[in-house]
Amino acid sequence: MKKIILSAAFLAFAGLTAANASEVKSPVSITVKQDSVTKTPVELKDLPEAVKTTLQSEPVKAWTPTAAFLVTNADKTKYYQIDVKKEAETASIKIGEDGKVIQ
Repeated sequence: MKKIILSAAFLAFAGLTAANASEVKSPVSITVKQDSVTKTPVELKDLPEAVKTTLQSEPVKAWTPTAAFLVTNADKTKYYQIDVKKEAETASIKIGEDGKVIQ
């Protein structure tokens, strides 16, 4: 008799728990923010004069530019990403529109 009463109480408790667990009180909204960085190819000859001057300055002078991209961030800031090569090494340099190297 104890087993029957205990089983009935357990089933009643489990039924109430399952009913409450599936109840949705307010809709849940999920938002996903997309990284909206755009990368536009630029011809090396079309780079601004400030960027060309930086590429001809001493620390960068030893590297040869191979490709250039205008990168526009989500907050509308812009910089130029210059892919450079020196013998077998390759690297990228970020240069602002004003010609200053960005770390």
